[in-house]
Amino acid sequence: MAMLWKFMRVAKYSKTALSPKVKVRGIPTHSRHSSSKSVPSDFAAGAPCSNTVELLGKSYPQDDYSNVTEKILSKVGKNLHNRKHHPLWLIKEQVKEHFYKHYLGRLGTPLFSVYDGLSPVVTVQQNFDSLLIPQNHASRRKEDNYYLNRDHMLRAHTSAHQWDLIHSGLDAFLAVGDVYRRDTIDSTHYPVFHQMEGVRLFSCHELFSSIKDGEGLQLFEQGHRTAHKQECHTMEAVRLVEFNLKQVLTKLMTHIFGDGLQVRWVDCYFPFTHPSFEMEINFQGEWMEVLGCGVMEQQLVNSAGAQDKIGWAFGLGLERLAMILYDIPDIRLFWSEDERFLKQFIGPHIWQKIKFQPLSRYPPLINDISFWLPSETYSQNDFYDLVRTIGGDLIEKVVLLDEFAHPKTRKVSHCYRIVYRHPERTLTQDEVHRIHRAIEESAVRELGVEGRF
Repeated sequence: MAMLWKFMRVAKYSKTALSPKVKVRGIPTHSRHSSSKSVPSDFAAGAPCSNTVELLGKSYPQDDYSNVTEKILSKVGKNLHNRKHHPLWLIKEQVKEHFYKHYLGRLGTPLFSVYDGLSPVVTVQQNFDSLLIPQNHASRRKEDNYYLNRDHMLRAHTSAHQWDLIHSGLDAFLAVGDVYRRDTIDSTHYPVFHQMEGVRLFSCHELFSSIKDGEGLQLFEQGHRTAHKQECHTMEAVRLVEFNLKQVLTKLMTHIFGDGLQVRWVDCYFPFTHPSFEMEINFQGEWMEVLGCGVMEQQLVNSAGAQDKIGWAFGLGLERLAMILYDIPDIRLFWSEDERFLKQFIGPHIWQKIKFQPLSRYPPLINDISFWLPSETYSQNDFYDLVRTIGGDLIEKVVLLDEFAHPKTRKVSHCYRIVYRHPERTLTQDEVHRIHRAIEESAVRELGVEGRF
């Protein structure tokens, strides 16, 4: 489901682009209903060029929307969710097994198909237009997404595949993959993470067959949109879809985290689902949002060719679930190649109880940076992306410490605190100083700020 629109070495901050269009070619036919062909991880970026980039054997033009960095491109095709025994793979397999066992079709085969190898390169039409997200919606901003050019981008959510999969004839599916967003920098945010999308469509018979005297009930009407339903849905249909959705997700979370788990639902609004909700779970005394879900916008369903059906969709973050389940404190650890991390998740079965054991407590190194903002538009996410590009996974956190407006010139100054910490070794002040200096120089050169270093 779409995002909630609320979310190495010293190198020059650079921008590159890529793109093949995703096209779903039918339905998997083997018994487990799973498609696992992955995008190659050893992609070859072309020689430096000011207006094109070569990726996966194709050249793609850059334009004024291109903002994907080499650092982000290096993550494309890693497919951590398909790496056996990786904690993200474990979560994915647990969810898959739950759906395979508990939701069966008329012939006893799994009802839900699973797609975990779809390309993360999508068109803007797939990522936004097909989901009915308005042209002027804030979620389309360059500050929040990685654009290859005006027509292509790295998907910001696995919802980018909803329309294609429904259009191919699927009524129930899970889509899993890496997604990309420009965001803040801390222990729970990373520009690349992994989502699982779930969609289920119901015909009139499927939805009402178990209801006493349900023969006269209908999916659709010519009514009015309210806070509780779309104008085209009957209240009976919406209530049943909502009940089914919440029941499915509550069972899933209980299956993963165990009996006694407390669940609560918070009303919210997605551009293409109505009504919609966030699911929060109480884990170790703390309420945490773990997914978003809702009744699908009927216009989307109709445009994909399923006019006689109504459905729900959900989207959950694999990192969020894995951090809670395995007690992993830092999202950067999912990208670790340290055997001390990876071996902790090797076990005889996917349901083995695992509690992450910290590798070590390496001390942080803290440096501040202050600068006057340029008169033109400045985005904090541009600065965060620059820091991430240069410092890579040595950056643990970036915090805006102070914002000051000069009383005479009205110029605005920002002061950020950058926390450096290597997850696997102790950093030296000399190497951090070189990185920090490169960040200062690149901020002046790339963002047009005036340093107060």
